[in-house]
Amino acid sequence: MIVFDLSCDGGHRFEAWFRSSSAFEEQGRQGLLVCPHCGSSEVAKAPMAPAVPVKGNARADAPAKREQETTSQGGALPPAIREAMQKLARLQAETIKQSTYVGDRFAEESRAMHYGEKDKALIHGKADAKEARDLLEEGITVAPLLIPFTPPDETN
Repeated sequence: MIVFDLSCDGGHRFEAWFRSSSAFEEQGRQGLLVCPHCGSSEVAKAPMAPAVPVKGNARADAPAKREQETTSQGGALPPAIREAMQKLARLQAETIKQSTYVGDRFAEESRAMHYGEKDKALIHGKADAKEARDLLEEGITVAPLLIPFTPPDETN
């Protein structure tokens, strides 16, 4: 797996994991790359600075402003599907803005709200397949995020 810094034509930066560099290219050709913030399908690799440690006696200067790469992604997806994916990404981005990220405490927080121990609120976080199944079996409504999402504690 490889992680790339990506940016959209709206100036949003985000990370995404791919099996390989060619997998990134193939998903771009198919129109599957979508900005999780705004739904734009104009997504390209962003310049990445290597993590080079500074010598103990050297001062670290402010990072240079990165130039934004832009590219036009052609794709094999029909326009209707591409539009639907963009709408879905925009809807997910809006929903995430209105909810609270609870990280690994997702199952615990969901149960507390379901059983009346906490006020109900819109949340998102991490749960593995077993935790999600257990929540569903308890009658707790959960749904996966359909567009890749970078948790706030993992962004650059």
